[in-house]
Amino acid sequence: MTLWSGRVGSSLDPAVWELLRANDAELLPYDCAATAEHAGRLHGAGLLDAGELSELEEKLSAIAQDPTAILATDEDVHSAIERLLGPVGRKVHAGRSRNDQVAAAFRLLVRDACAEAREEIDALALVTLSFAETEADTLMPGYTHLQRGQPVTLGHHLLAWVEMLGRDRTRFAAAAEAAAESPLGAGALAGSTLGIDPPTAQMRNSIDAVSDRDFALDYLYAAAMLALHLSRIGEEIVLWATAEFGFVRLPETASTGSSMMPQKLNPDVAELVRGKAGTAIGRLAGLLATVKGLPLAYDRDLQEDKPAVFGARRDVRDSLRGMTVLVSGLAANRDRLAEAVADPLLLATDVAEDLVRGGVPFRDAHEQVAASVRDGTFDAGTTAAESVAARPAPGPGGVREAIAAARGRFGKGA
Repeated sequence: MTLWSGRVGSSLDPAVWELLRANDAELLPYDCAATAEHAGRLHGAGLLDAGELSELEEKLSAIAQDPTAILATDEDVHSAIERLLGPVGRKVHAGRSRNDQVAAAFRLLVRDACAEAREEIDALALVTLSFAETEADTLMPGYTHLQRGQPVTLGHHLLAWVEMLGRDRTRFAAAAEAAAESPLGAGALAGSTLGIDPPTAQMRNSIDAVSDRDFALDYLYAAAMLALHLSRIGEEIVLWATAEFGFVRLPETASTGSSMMPQKLNPDVAELVRGKAGTAIGRLAGLLATVKGLPLAYDRDLQEDKPAVFGARRDVRDSLRGMTVLVSGLAANRDRLAEAVADPLLLATDVAEDLVRGGVPFRDAHEQVAASVRDGTFDAGTTAAESVAARPAPGPGGVREAIAAARGRFGKGA
């Protein structure tokens, strides 16, 4: 079924039909919700009677639960819903266009996807915090350039993962807020003469309402940044699980073996999540390129917005759930961590700062310590534990207080 067949007298070529058809079944419950809202306003304007409104609401509720009802003969979810509504469906499109209809349904989906992402981020952050609390005092080398730098604790390092996740959570909240305005009432681009009451939080400009996809780009940006952060976390897990590092042991519930080498336990979850970052960045870049040259108002190019968001939503959900299982099952190899943090060169900065406290200019102190490292006479004169205790990082209360404070930022809803 098409909604524009009154104008086109002949059948479309099959190749054109396949190009035009939208694979948008994921919009079904959201389009039903937006249609029910629109029907209520039609009733308020005297364009639907009470019986018709009741019939529409009942049918829309049933249709929303059955995505299999969309047929190959339907151009998109909107035409499928109108067909499934029967005769009363021929009245429900009054005062609206597919332009504001799809924008409304898509905004509802993005808001839902953002809420789902925040919930899954909370789950990963909380298991990371539990791991950090267990290893709050476990010493390890801190790295720059993937070279040993200064001693930290594993709990401190894991809190850095949590900070990244916290920023991701904020970005999804912002994307949800951007999607909260309603384009309903904009019609094709210039509204309607039917005198239908506007929705709450109606967008200010009808032309912008049907053509804006900033909210989708905001979501894809949040998804890309999350994927980037999960990729960095995944890369560290891959490194730490190698025999060369040996800092963590992988859980068998989130690892695979080799089809040929019987001894292997592979960090596939971390690797797949790392790989998905490229796809996430590509989706964002792709929609940016699609939107950049479009004249106002609506253009059919915007049909390409939904596959990117649908795919991003699946990857966000699957990646976060997989990483939550992986991180919750990681076990620290404290012997290997202790062996690594015993490297005396990790304390070179502490020795230089001790000289500074004695009145030596820092640059001179830096050069003196560097010279002792070069000639092999360096003597730390302290321990990694003393070094960590002498520094306030990650805050005045130390790692455990920072963990407690971080817990309060997750699992709170918005």
